[in-house]
Amino acid sequence: MSFISLLRHGEVKGGACFRGRQDDPLSDLGWQQMHAACQEHDFWDVVITSPLQRCAAFAHSFAEQYNLPVEQDKRLAEIDFGDWEGCSASQLMEQHPDQLSNFWRDPINNPPPNGETLNHFQQRVISAWQQLNQRHVEKRILLVTHGGVIRMLLCHLQQRPLSSLMEQEVKYAALFHLLIEHDRIAHLFSSKDDVLAWLPKSGVLS
Repeated sequence: MSFISLLRHGEVKGGACFRGRQDDPLSDLGWQQMHAACQEHDFWDVVITSPLQRCAAFAHSFAEQYNLPVEQDKRLAEIDFGDWEGCSASQLMEQHPDQLSNFWRDPINNPPPNGETLNHFQQRVISAWQQLNQRHVEKRILLVTHGGVIRMLLCHLQQRPLSSLMEQEVKYAALFHLLIEHDRIAHLFSSKDDVLAWLPKSGVLS
């Protein structure tokens, strides 16, 4: 059994757009959002992060502040949006309305032009997930990553079809606390108080 918190990065400089591999930094508000989400810093034993700076900058800063080990894994980067990188949804609706509509309707069979397919994205994210659980048995993990990665992990852990990926809302600096058993969600904590009431004081899961 393992305790894992999934944290999405906060607001990013440059505004809302299809930002997969485009490596923009957090805005000042984005930093504030992530610090606010992680006030209960003694929840975790290790920090694991996407290498993109909107995740990694906070992860390394947080880990250093609280003397936690930190790891980067490139497989936890956001999906590659290909030709859509840096474009807003409104821009794409003006220029390529059919492409975007088809993507929202059926992302499996309509990936962004020159972008990453959902099947490939799924394979690399789940591969990273399975290995980090093997490396950190009975550790409490803070995983700092992206909206798409979190949706993929929740989809996998809840045994939902890949076609339902877009149904899960993941806001900036959203934090999901999960108790995992046999690669499934044994418990989804509803609040920080819920976590505090459950976590063993020793820092090791029983």
